[in-house]
Parts: sequence; C-alpha cells; structure tokens
Amino acid sequence: MSIPSVETSASPESGGPVPLRRQRDYRLLWSARAVSETGSEVARLALPLTAATVLAASPIEMGLLTAASTVPFLLVGLPSGALADRVIRRRPVMATCEVAAGLAVLSVPAAWLGGLLSIPWLIAVALTVGVCTVLFRSFNLPHLTSVVAPSQRTAALAGFQSVFAIAQMCGPSLGGLLVALLTAPVAVVVNAVTFLASALCLSGIRAPEHRTRSRRRGMLREIGEGMSALVRHGTLRALCATGMIVNLLGAAQLALFVLFAVRVLGLPGALVGVAATGFGVGGLLGAVLASRLARRFGENRVLLGSVLFFPVGFVATAAAGGPVWLVVCQLGAAEVVTGVAIVCYSVCASSVTMREAPAELLGRVNATIGFATQGVMAPGSMLGGLLGASIGLRPTLWVCSIAALLVIPCLWLSPIRRGARPAAAGSTSAAPLPRSAPAAARR
Repeated sequence: MSIPSVETSASPESGGPVPLRRQRDYRLLWSARAVSETGSEVARLALPLTAATVLAASPIEMGLLTAASTVPFLLVGLPSGALADRVIRRRPVMATCEVAAGLAVLSVPAAWLGGLLSIPWLIAVALTVGVCTVLFRSFNLPHLTSVVAPSQRTAALAGFQSVFAIAQMCGPSLGGLLVALLTAPVAVVVNAVTFLASALCLSGIRAPEHRTRSRRRGMLREIGEGMSALVRHGTLRALCATGMIVNLLGAAQLALFVLFAVRVLGLPGALVGVAATGFGVGGLLGAVLASRLARRFGENRVLLGSVLFFPVGFVATAAAGGPVWLVVCQLGAAEVVTGVAIVCYSVCASSVTMREAPAELLGRVNATIGFATQGVMAPGSMLGGLLGASIGLRPTLWVCSIAALLVIPCLWLSPIRRGARPAAAGSTSAAPLPRSAPAAARR
C-alpha cells in the first residue's frame, strides 16, 4: 500500500517542506483537536459534578461513571484498529465520531431540562463518548500519514501534545467557571459544541486519502496480525512495555495522590490542584522541545533520555515533606520534569511507531498498543488502593518509585539503543522501514 504525498508539503521556491503552520490541512486538524480537547476537559469536571450535585450520586455510582469512560478501550480497542486498516477514507469516520459524541453530550442538558436525567443516562453518555474516543484515536494516527509529510510528523505530533498540555492547564479552570455561572448540566453544552466544531474542521481537510482496500480475512485474524506484528518487532514491543509499566504505576500513584497530599502532607485542596498543574506546564514545554530534540539527536536518543527522568516524579512524590510551601514546590517541580519527559517520550514514540510499523498494519498496531497501555490502568488503580490500605500511603508510593526504575532497562536493552543515532540533517525520522501512551496515564 502506498501513501500519497501531501499536496501542501513542498515549497515551490526551495523544494523543501512548507512549515506546518502554513499548511491549511494541518491547521484544521490541529484546530479540531484543540477545541475538542478543551471541551473534554470541561466535561471531565462537569459530568461528575452533575452526578454529584444534581443527582446525589453514591460512591459506587461515581465509580461506575468514571469506569464507563475507560471501559471502551478494553471493549472496542482492538477491533477499532482493524477497522482503521480496512477503510479507504478514515476522515469521515473521525468526523462521525465527533458528531456522535457531541449529540450524546448534548442529551445531558436536554434530559435535565425535561426531568429525565439519571445516573444510567450519564453512564450511557460516558460509554458513548468513550467508544467514539477510542475509534477516533485508532483512526487518527494512520490518518495523519495522509496529511503530514514524513519529515514533519514528529513536529506535527508535538503540536498535538501542546494542545493536550494547554487543555490540561486551562480546561479545569474554565470548567469550574462555567459550572459556577451556568450550572453543571448546562456547562456540558460547551463540550458538545466543541465536538461539533471539531467535526466541522475535519470536514474541511482536503488532503486525499487514496488507499487500496485491504482484503478482509476476518476480524479476529486481522486483530491477531496486528498483535503479532507488535510482539515480533523488538522496538515496538519495547515501546509498548514501557508504556504499560508507566501507566500501571501512574494509575496506582494517581489513585492515592489526593489522599496522600491531603492526609499525609496536609495540603489544602486548592494547593493540590496548583501542584498538579505543573504537569501541564511541563507538557507544554515538552511539546516545544520534542521536535527540536528529535531533529538534533534523533527520536531514539530522545526516547532513551526521556525514560531516565520517568522515576523522578514517583520519587519526589514519595519523598515529599516539610512546610506546605516546600511541599508544593517539590510536587510542582517534579510534575514539570515529568511532564517534559512524558511528552517528549510520547511524541517520539508515536513517530517511531509510524516509522516502524508496516503501513498496512499501522491502525492495528497502534490500537494494540493503546489497548495494552490503557488496559493496565484499571488494575493499576486497584493495585494502588490495595497496597495503600495494606502497607500505607507513603510506603506504596515508594514501591511505585522503585518499580518505575524498570522502564530504564526495558528501553535501554531494546533495539532502540542500537538504533540511537542522530537524525539526518533536515529530517525528523530515521530510515523508513500507535502510539505509545505513557502520557495517557496522566490524561
């Protein structure tokens, strides 16, 4: 299967690539993610607040509502990758997912005004949005190959990460303001509008998607081919294993972080949020640095360097103590460092996945990585809770800190180290031949 070159990727004056900021299709794709991610951060606060304040949800109901947004990764994560490799045009599917998610979210204020809103209704909405999110992400990475030239994909991925970082920093504050002004159910309308705006941006992209339809061999067999390609490829296998370790431990730490910060460190609730915003700041800085570091050192070297900083956040959290101002500084600084490392890693891991995975299997390989790295988060949260209850909060965080050291040999003993050579001048990819998701642990 051949991927067509991007019509706007070459400069007529120099023959080189046009900067991404001047490429209309990339600007539309970036804008779609910007509005959608910002709206999602608003809904991340508004939906639980609707359940808690309007419907007086119980702790079990809140747990079910939270789980409903991540269960789709386990239910449709693998089939979505096979579907992404089957279809000729991925963009219409992505736009349809955004419209479906927008309509589902829009039903919340409508049901509230009609007196029909209930916890099962919110759970159904969360499930619908979760399924649309999984499908969108499975189609998004393969779709990027038809919009952005190979030499610019690392920079394009870094641009998306800047969107995520800004949304993480501003979304919760915007969500809180909207909830205060409009009430929680009405604030959800913002999320619905952003989904629909994202679909509109996607529909305006003109890059052709001329692909040869692959011969269908049955869903299970196609899923197996994606899994087999991942398991047999040393580089992709190492990226997936690293993502699984980080997400498992990140979920375990996240399950205890608020309790630890409030009960052990004595932080007021407002300062817990201030410390947590450090990750968004670091993520934005990492998005700026990622493509520059990749151009200078190559993606493989950036990956190897990034994992050296992964344990920093775990260790700093476990060791935090002292006056409130010092604790906030410790946690905030650790979050910044972790944010830079995670985003640099995530950008380069996605670029390497696009480079190394067979083109006809990219959707399935990416979906398999997402299934594995996202699927460990639920058991990771449970593990953190069980350890916290049995050995205590701080000892559990130290266990996570020690276990986080495993990511270093996981990557440094893989083929990634043998291929860690500087990138060629003017290129952000090594020789041509889904995305690893440590960042998802914090999303």
